[in-house]
Amino acid sequence: MSAPDVSAFVRELLRTRVTEAGLSWIESSGARLRGDRPRVALLEAFTAAPRRVGKAPLQLTDSERRTMAAIDPELSVAQWTTADLARAWLLIEAESTELVLAAYEEGDSPEQQSWLRALPILPSPERFLPSAIDTCRTNILPQFEAIACENPYPARFFPELNFNQLVLKALFNSIPLARIVGLDRRLNAELSRMASDYRAERLAAGRSVPPDISVVI
Repeated sequence: MSAPDVSAFVRELLRTRVTEAGLSWIESSGARLRGDRPRVALLEAFTAAPRRVGKAPLQLTDSERRTMAAIDPELSVAQWTTADLARAWLLIEAESTELVLAAYEEGDSPEQQSWLRALPILPSPERFLPSAIDTCRTNILPQFEAIACENPYPARFFPELNFNQLVLKALFNSIPLARIVGLDRRLNAELSRMASDYRAERLAAGRSVPPDISVVI
């Protein structure tokens, strides 16, 4: 079986979930990306997506799940909405590193969350590693979850130090470690040490310890 065309699959998902007006907007937005002002086109479309296609939860059929698994067996879209999907398609179509980065750098928090969720299915996603690492500094929990949870990107591309920091931040924010994709293959001695120190600090302060911390110790 040949690998599915990611752009075509995402567009088909949109076709079956948005109105005719929404689909027409998607097509015109794609055409504008190939015009003489692609940056303006992308940023405007990124902002307009929820209004144009809605924010309904993305629920895949069995057939769609199989195709998604063929694209990326580790990626879950359970947290995605139709707006996330439309933004992912726009990023795939934009192609240019500069354009894709502009959507992140100039986006608000919800737009950046969509951007982070889409990373695994973008062409050559490793080129966006600095931005993905940078977002882990955020104090906006939904934005941190967009990169840390149900997202295979960190386990695939983060250096050990940055991955370990992501795991510790998840523990600090009471995020179940089961939501970190690929954690089992990224376990390492330094992560174990950091988690052990964190547990000792919590116990010494009379505070509760995350029940799943033993996963990384």
